[in-house]
Amino acid sequence: MGSKPCKLKTKDRINMRIETYIPGLSKNTIEIVKHAESLGYDALVSGELNNEPFLPVLLGLEHSKKMIVRTGLAIAFPRSPMTVANMGWDLQSFSDGRFQLGLGTQVKGHNERRFSVPWSPPAPRMREYILAVKAIWNTWKTGEKLDFQGEHYTHTLMTPMFTPPPMDCDVPPIYVSGLGPGMARIAGEVADGLLLHPMCSPKYINDIILPAVIEGAKKSNRDPKECELLWGGFIATGETEEDLKTAKRNVAARISFYASTRTYRPALDFHGWGDINEALHKLSVEGKWEEMFALVTDEMVETLGFCGTGEEVANSLKDDLGPICSAAMWNEVEHLGADHSKDEHVSHLIQIAKG
Repeated sequence: MGSKPCKLKTKDRINMRIETYIPGLSKNTIEIVKHAESLGYDALVSGELNNEPFLPVLLGLEHSKKMIVRTGLAIAFPRSPMTVANMGWDLQSFSDGRFQLGLGTQVKGHNERRFSVPWSPPAPRMREYILAVKAIWNTWKTGEKLDFQGEHYTHTLMTPMFTPPPMDCDVPPIYVSGLGPGMARIAGEVADGLLLHPMCSPKYINDIILPAVIEGAKKSNRDPKECELLWGGFIATGETEEDLKTAKRNVAARISFYASTRTYRPALDFHGWGDINEALHKLSVEGKWEEMFALVTDEMVETLGFCGTGEEVANSLKDDLGPICSAAMWNEVEHLGADHSKDEHVSHLIQIAKG
């Protein structure tokens, strides 16, 4: 990895949770869930790419016994806070407290042109969104009158007919996804955790993210340790030189996609790679994907990602992320639910990474 462990600690945890993805809803989802839990994963995460994120969560909760299951992430602005509050309440009640709500903003183009949602500055809007969801949950939990009035969202009507049954557990924790200090401050102020963008290196987390989380926490008189950091970045493992080379190329392809987005340029500027953003953006518009991969250097892959043998990566996750992150994403099994050939090895690596 080449990065020293971060010095600023935000949590008092002995072990770091190791998480993996549910790759959308399929006929194999139940097998994937059971396989992941048998390997020792602590959590399953359902994203929103070419799929709806909440349906896999329901199956994940139904067919696991102990694992946390989270949306990671569900795009917030196309959904009403009331709709999300309902889904979160139901999933949390159904699972006896194992659901986590992960939210993200997506970028301007996707909101306006894919979801047909008006765009506004995302950090203050996300802050209001989280507060709206919490206000709705508070009304359902306490019976207090619903009276949330913000710039973007207004919720002032709730009747007994539309109030869900009581829960025997706490409301779900809310995590927000972010790359820059603005969203990190919002997480520190009002969220239960920050889902770190894949472009966040350990040094970037330490120098940019953590100070912003602490600043946000101070604004609401919270202990920064109340805001967990969850890492979901790049990993390349290989037990042979050739396998590692292939894995690093796959990581380079993912980095080239993110690094072509102008919104993510600050993370590149931090490492002195800002100039590559414009070149990658131009190639992406032209659809020249192979040429994009070639612009991503080994230095970028090794700085932004964890690379090496399985045991080397497991120890690096433990040493570099363990002091600051409550969880790390590691998809070491390419075909969960189908490929059991590496089960013993993967379980061993997960235990090392947990610390």
